[in-house]
Amino acid sequence: MGLVSAVSEWSLPSAPEGGALHPYDLRCEHLDTPQGIAGRAPRLSWRLASGRRGDAQAAYRITVRSGDALAWDSGWIDGQDPHALYAGAPLASFARYTWRVRVRSADGEEAAAGSWFGTGVLHADEWAAAWIGHDPETLPPFEPPADDREPRTVRTASLPPPRYFRRVVDLRPATSVRIVCTARGLYELRVNGHRVGDGELTPGWTDYRHRVAYQVYDVTELVGDGPACVGAVLADGWWSGSLGWDGRQQAQRYGRRPELLVQLVADHADGSRTVVGTDGSWRESTGPLRYADLLMGEWYDARLEQHGWDLPGFDDSSWAPARVTGTRHDVLVPSAAEPVRVTEDLTPVGTRRDGAGRTVVDLGQNIAGRVRLTVRGAPAGTRVTLRHGEALDEDGGLYTANLRSAEATDHYVAAGLPEETFEPRFTVHGFRYVEVSGHDDVEVLGRAMHSDTPVAGEFSCSDDMVRRLTSNLRWSQRGNFVSVPTDCPQRDERLGWTADAQVFLPTACYNADVAAFFTGWLADLRCAQTAEGAVPDVVPHVMTERHGTPAWGDAATVVPWHLYRVYGDERVLRDSLPSMCRWVDHVERHNPGLIWRDRVGSHYGDWLQAGVRASRDVLATAYFALSAGLTARAAAVLGRADLAERYAGLRARIGEAFVREFVSADGRISGDTQTGYLLALAHELVPDDLVPAAVGHLVADLERRGRRLTTGFAGVGLLGPVLSAYGHHDLAYDLLHDDRYPSWGYSIKRGATTIWERWDGWTEEHGFGPVAMNSFNHYALGSVGAWLYSGVAGVGQEEDSVGFRRPLIRPLPGGRLRWAAAAYDTPLGRLSSRWEISGGELTLEVRVPPGALATVHVPTTDPSSVRESGKPLATAGIDVIKSTEAASVCRVGSGRYTFTASWGR
Repeated sequence: MGLVSAVSEWSLPSAPEGGALHPYDLRCEHLDTPQGIAGRAPRLSWRLASGRRGDAQAAYRITVRSGDALAWDSGWIDGQDPHALYAGAPLASFARYTWRVRVRSADGEEAAAGSWFGTGVLHADEWAAAWIGHDPETLPPFEPPADDREPRTVRTASLPPPRYFRRVVDLRPATSVRIVCTARGLYELRVNGHRVGDGELTPGWTDYRHRVAYQVYDVTELVGDGPACVGAVLADGWWSGSLGWDGRQQAQRYGRRPELLVQLVADHADGSRTVVGTDGSWRESTGPLRYADLLMGEWYDARLEQHGWDLPGFDDSSWAPARVTGTRHDVLVPSAAEPVRVTEDLTPVGTRRDGAGRTVVDLGQNIAGRVRLTVRGAPAGTRVTLRHGEALDEDGGLYTANLRSAEATDHYVAAGLPEETFEPRFTVHGFRYVEVSGHDDVEVLGRAMHSDTPVAGEFSCSDDMVRRLTSNLRWSQRGNFVSVPTDCPQRDERLGWTADAQVFLPTACYNADVAAFFTGWLADLRCAQTAEGAVPDVVPHVMTERHGTPAWGDAATVVPWHLYRVYGDERVLRDSLPSMCRWVDHVERHNPGLIWRDRVGSHYGDWLQAGVRASRDVLATAYFALSAGLTARAAAVLGRADLAERYAGLRARIGEAFVREFVSADGRISGDTQTGYLLALAHELVPDDLVPAAVGHLVADLERRGRRLTTGFAGVGLLGPVLSAYGHHDLAYDLLHDDRYPSWGYSIKRGATTIWERWDGWTEEHGFGPVAMNSFNHYALGSVGAWLYSGVAGVGQEEDSVGFRRPLIRPLPGGRLRWAAAAYDTPLGRLSSRWEISGGELTLEVRVPPGALATVHVPTTDPSSVRESGKPLATAGIDVIKSTEAASVCRVGSGRYTFTASWGR
C-alpha cells in the first residue's frame, strides 16, 4: 500500500501576538461557554499574551453579571494566577451569566476580555421531569427482509427500532427558553422542526448506575412566541445496545430498553417561569430508523418517514402514550466535557469497483465516524448497503475479520426521490474504506467524529516519516476519544482500558486540552472502584471480573497527578486523593512484603511487547512504588502532611524491597528486558551508584538487537525520555527513524494512517496479525508523542513546576532532523520552541508566555558562541545559569527570543 496522508483540519489555532498584556481564550470549568454547569463555585480561567519581554500579570479583577445585575465583583486581586473560583452571590439554575476579566501588568496597563456560561440544575427539588420510554408489548424486533440471507443479519434481527417522542407545549411569550435533556441510551433532540445542538452520541457514556450526564440547550430562537413542539429520537447506545465482545448482554447490565428525560424551562418578562417535563402525556412511535446500534450499524427506510412529526401541527393520534419508567434524579449530573462532534469531512482519494458490482471507497485516512451517503435516481425500495473496514485484503476487497462480531454495516432504503441523503446518527464506525453496494449512482463523504477537545499543541519536523508518525498518533487520539478514552473504534470492544489511557495521557495532553474530558472519566473511575480499593481494568466498568491489575489500576494515581501537573487545578487531586489512597492501600494490604505478586488481577504485564517477556513482578512493583510516591506528593500539595509522610515512607520501603529483590550487584534488573530497565530507571528504583550500569545494560540490549525495541504498552513511552536523560539521544533517534519490524516506521511504510494496536498488525512474513485482537487504530504504542514535544522539540516544564509556570526548553537535535518545532497552549499562554541547523550554526527560537520563568538549554559545543538576537548573552540581558560542554543554560521571562550558536557535531 502506498503512503497516503489526509490533510487534517485538527490544528492548533493561532494565538494573539504583539501589543500589551491582554487575556484571551476564557474558560469556565475548562470549557468554552458551557451551557449547563452545576457547581456553586465554577473555575474561571484565561490565557495571557503580550508582545513585550518580561511581561506578567500583576493583578486581575473579575466581574460576573446575570443580565444587568452584578453577581460578583472580585475587586483587584494581586497575583499571577490566570484563574479563580467564583465567590459571588449564589448562582441560579437555568441562568446565563456573563463574565469579564481585567488584567493589570506590573507597569499599570490594563486590558480586558469577556465570555459567558450557563447553569443547569443546581437544586434537586427543581427536577420536574420523569423518565419515559415505551411499552415493550408494542415493540416488535426488527426483521430483515426474507430475501436477505446474509449471515451477519442474524445478530441484528433482535435489535429493537429506535423510538420517536413528541409533545407540544403551549407557551406564553418567553424571554428565554432552555431545555435540559438526557437519556439512558442516545438521543437526538428537535424543536419545531430543527435539530437542537451539534453534539453526537449524546448524552455520552458514563457509568449510568452512578452518573447520567445531561445537556442544557438554549432554544429561545427556535420557539418564538408560538407553541413549541419538542421531539426526540431515542436509541439504545451504550445503555442497552451492543457493547464489548459480549455484545448486547454486556450492555444490558445497565438496562434492557432506553429511556428519555426532557425538561423545558421558559422564563417570562413578568418574572414567572414555566416548567414542563417528560411524563405520560408525551406520545411515541417508531419511524424510518428500523434499528440503530453502536457496533452493528443502522438500518434506515426512507419510505417510512413521518414528515412533520417534530412540528406543532402534526397529527399524532396514531402514536401511543409514552410509558413513565421512573423519577430518579440523584444520578443526574451536568456534562463535564466537550461533546462528541463531527469535526472534519474527508473526500475520497480513490475508488475501486469489483466484478460483483460493489464499489470500495478509500478515504485515505483511518477514522472513527460515519459517512454521508448521497443517492441519485434510486427507485423506491432500493437498498444501498455500506460496509466499513480499516484495510483491504490481498484481492483488494474489504478486510473485516478484525472487527470480530461488529457488523459495522449501514443500510439505506430509498424513498424514490431524484436525490436522497443518508447519514447515520446513532452508530460510529472505525474505518478507512467503505464498500458500497445496491446502487451505482452514489457519493460518499467521510465524517470524522470524536470528543471535541480543543487542540492544544502541534509538532513538526524536517523528516516526512516522523511527521507521518505525529499525524498518526493524533488521528488515533481523535478516533479513540469518543466520549471516553477507548482502546479501538472498530471492533466489538471500544472499552475504556485504564492502562492505555494512563500511558498515553502525557501525549494526549500535548495534543489537546483534555482537562474536562479526563475529569469526567476520573469520576467514573472513582465510582467503579471496589469497596476494598481495587480499580477495574476498564472504565466505565462493564467487566466485573477484571480489576486490580498492575499498570491498569494505577491509572487511579497516574491520571489525576498528571492532570494536576499540566493544568494546575488542585481540585482534581482533592477529588481523587481518597481514591488514590484506597488503591495503594489495597495493593499494600495484599502484599505486606512490598513485592506486588498477590491480587494482581489479569496481570497483562508489558502488553503486546515484541519478542520478549518482561518480568511481571518487576512491572507490578515498579508501579506500586510509582503510585505510592504520587499519592504522597498529592497529599503534600493538599496540605495533608500525615498522609504525605505515610505514603512517602511506603514509597521508600517499596524502593528498598525492589532493590533487594530485582537489582543485582552489577546493575541488572530481573528479566534483563528493555521495559524492566526503563521502569526501574524512570521511577528511580535503581541505587545511584548502579544507575550507570543499569543504563549500560539497557543500551547493550538495544545494541544486541540491532537497535530495535521490544517494548509494549508499559515501556514504549519511556524509551525516548530515559535514553535522552542518560545521554543516549542517538539511540532514541535510531528507534524513532527505524522502519524495520518492530517499529513505528514499519507500519508507516505499509500505509498506516493511525497507530496500530500491535507491532505485528501486518507483516510481510505473516500478513495480517491475529484476528482475535488486531486493531489498526489504537493509541497506546503512540505514547512516544510526549517525547517528540518535550524531548525532540524541547517543550516541557521543570520537574517541580505545575501548570507550566516554570517551562523547560531543552531541545535535543539529532537523528536525520534538520529542524523541529512544537507549540503548546499552556494554562498561562502559548509556549513554543523551534530549532534548525544550517551551515554549522544552530538557531533556536523560543516563545514564553506571560508570567512564566523559563529555563532554556541552548545546545552547542561552544557556549561562548551563543548569541541572542545577534548579541552576546550578557549584552542581551540574558541570565546565564551555567554552561556545560553540551549547552548554555539560560533563564528568561516571557517574550520571544532567538538564540544562535555554533554547531559542530
